[in-house]
Amino acid sequence: MRLPARAIALLLMLGLAGCGAPAPKSRPAARSDNPNAGRYALEHDVAPHPDEVPDDIASIPDAVPRAEPRSRGGNSPVYSVFGKTYRVLSDARGFRERGIASWYGKKFHGNRTANGETYDMFRMTAAHKTLPLPSYVRVTRLDNGRSVVVRINDRGPFHKGRVIDLSYAAAAKLDMLGHGSTEVEVVAIDPLEPASPAESWLQIAAYSDPINAVVMREELARHGHRDAQILIDDGEDQPVHRVVLGPFVDTRSAETARLRLQAAGFAATWMRQ
Repeated sequence: MRLPARAIALLLMLGLAGCGAPAPKSRPAARSDNPNAGRYALEHDVAPHPDEVPDDIASIPDAVPRAEPRSRGGNSPVYSVFGKTYRVLSDARGFRERGIASWYGKKFHGNRTANGETYDMFRMTAAHKTLPLPSYVRVTRLDNGRSVVVRINDRGPFHKGRVIDLSYAAAAKLDMLGHGSTEVEVVAIDPLEPASPAESWLQIAAYSDPINAVVMREELARHGHRDAQILIDDGEDQPVHRVVLGPFVDTRSAETARLRLQAAGFAATWMRQ
């Protein structure tokens, strides 16, 4: 069929217009500084529903330290998150630090940890930025003396000021779920060393000047605490003189001493040797 000249001209005009129009640009993929963006079903972390929490969560046994090979995943000597670089320790032995502990729960439950395992918020595990994976540490809450042993199998926390992210179960045993975060001491456990009885101390003060430590010890003696001692730690720059009571093997007697100190106006924190 032969088209009229006017129709042919109109088709040519439309074709040329189509060729001259710019092609639609594809929208660039959204970029995020969060390395876990899109990895989890929940945007924000939440606690499990009460019906999901085991009735015996306070009785879940601590992790049992044992010698293990380093994991294939999560042990890169150097890695960066949010523009900050971290260096993984070659050995956990002798590691000790104090800082803020937090916990993570349902958002991460069932997802892969840094070393390739599956995160279970009802197991005694934790995340740390620089300890080798896996490692075992004792975490002691400084304001109530409770402690747990956990297995480090993940990386984090990457919030400023936090030193360890505990599983929901570990946080429950430390009685910190209602707080969200709390101050703790983290001490590495060497699985090859024979276990020794856990000893707790109450630290009342710490000084670089030994004279101040002696003055504090005498002040405690005047308040009836004649068993106060001075422990000396060799710091990086200078020794630290810690004024302490203990050691306590019985948690109940230690808590009684802490309350007596508090009533007398002394602030005491827990310390494990």
